[in-house]
Amino acid sequence: MYFGYDDFRPLQSEIIESVLAGRDTLALMPTGGGKSVCFQIPTLVMAQNDPNKRLCLVITPLIALMRDQVENLKARGIHAAAIYTGMTYDKQRVALDNCLYGPYYFLYCSPERLESEEFRKRLADLPIGMIAVDEAHCISEWGYDFRPSYLKIAEVRALLPDVPVLALTATATPETIEDIQDKLGFHEHNVLRKSFHRENLHYIVRRTDNKPEQLAHILSRVPGSAIVYVRNRKRAQELAEWLNHQSPTTNHQSVCDYYHAGLTTKERNERQEAWTRGDTRVIVATNAFGMGIDKPDVRLVIHYDLPSHLESYYQEAGRAGRDGETAYAVLLFDPQQDSAKIRKRIIDTYPPKEFVESVYHKTMDFLQIGAGSGLGHRFALHIDQLCHVMKLPVLQTYSALHILTQAGYIDFEEEHEAQPRVQILVPRHQLGDYNLSREQAELLDVLMRSYSGIHTDLQYVREADEIGNHQSPITNHQLLVSLAQRGIITYIPRSIGCSLTMTNERQTEIYLSPAIFEQRQARFISKIQSMLEYAEQNQFCREQLLLAYFGETDAVACGHCDVCLSLSAVNS
Repeated sequence: MYFGYDDFRPLQSEIIESVLAGRDTLALMPTGGGKSVCFQIPTLVMAQNDPNKRLCLVITPLIALMRDQVENLKARGIHAAAIYTGMTYDKQRVALDNCLYGPYYFLYCSPERLESEEFRKRLADLPIGMIAVDEAHCISEWGYDFRPSYLKIAEVRALLPDVPVLALTATATPETIEDIQDKLGFHEHNVLRKSFHRENLHYIVRRTDNKPEQLAHILSRVPGSAIVYVRNRKRAQELAEWLNHQSPTTNHQSVCDYYHAGLTTKERNERQEAWTRGDTRVIVATNAFGMGIDKPDVRLVIHYDLPSHLESYYQEAGRAGRDGETAYAVLLFDPQQDSAKIRKRIIDTYPPKEFVESVYHKTMDFLQIGAGSGLGHRFALHIDQLCHVMKLPVLQTYSALHILTQAGYIDFEEEHEAQPRVQILVPRHQLGDYNLSREQAELLDVLMRSYSGIHTDLQYVREADEIGNHQSPITNHQLLVSLAQRGIITYIPRSIGCSLTMTNERQTEIYLSPAIFEQRQARFISKIQSMLEYAEQNQFCREQLLLAYFGETDAVACGHCDVCLSLSAVNS
């Protein structure tokens, strides 16, 4: 009726039946396996059977994914809402009211939203029939992207005791599988999985001491859309520029562009959309790019730098060939350079415990937070400035702040993007005394109509190019600046940076459990070692090694990875 498919993909029907039976379910499906249908269909079925259980709470870490899924559902005639950072209080209230009173079936939010007491109180009143947790590996300390805010999901379950949970992920080791179910408070362990085998995806490792030349060679030999993953932003930009210099633009298609978290939301969206449409052939990106993209015809995913673990490698490589046609996942490997670099990540990611303690106190001093104070306060944190003033190494400081977050002393949010904020200081009836230009008056009128509390407090407003009527971003920004200079408004422009929230008062001493610290470091080292072994070895099928890592120990050789082809040539 809504989705237009003739049949389910493998495993979808089993997952749907498990959810409809009221069972907590962990579903493991490779990228592109159709995870969203597994919670969308049972929600609509449950809504028909019981209107008091018509709503699905979908927890996902990506705002872009929330928006895309909400728009896709609306296009199918299905009401859905999302709550995310940057929405005004009024819009959040309207969205929640719609979910309570209107014929809404899906409410999307981030795991961080669950930390709001007000949001939790509203949840208890909503007709929630199931909870879907996307990217569920994030809840596990064994997973490759542990996010402490995911632990709040178990607390929300206490508010909704009879509501089943569907946890979804594309990658999980046996340890992560157990950890996800325990952390989410499954009533009984229940795992449904689809094999991670990808018949059409060819895994290749290319040994080289000249990666740029090898990259250009591969791109010239394999036509079609491509992603090139790199470790840092500077390399993403430089490599994209170099590739464009090597291959001039043809047929109105840009050869290459770059993508990373330091770009504005508008820039990231524009670049992703150009690549998705095919206007850009190659996107050179950090791991900020990928989750939630819906492009089935990617023919090539190249890892220019060695990932830290096989989980992220498999997930990123799996973005190739989702249409079932032949595709290639290529890892460029310089044995000498890459081995040294990846081992250095151990020190950068898990600096000594004494260093972490030092970063805590130096950060508190830098932010001028006294002992016994700071609880609940949020601060903008400029890492480069902190490291310069306090003489700290940048990479290890980032890692130390993440460790302090996991230990519960702070909540460090990297690359937080703050929307513009505006407060109108002059009462509406006095604005006529200020000899406003037509553009200024129009902009103020839009702000007052859109944000009811804008006279009493700073309000987050939409991106600057959406504020006025047919205004350009530059014009709107200039208008806001001019109004602020005249004392009519307070204007805080959009900013990209890090933030730190104090989840505890400043402590005179902090305690980092040596056991937990050492266990996490040991797990990280083990993952790095597995990644190195995958790249270095040339005796066993690449796919067999990957599948064994994820618990599939009975897989047969793929026959088309570089190792299989090499062994076949030797034996023929």
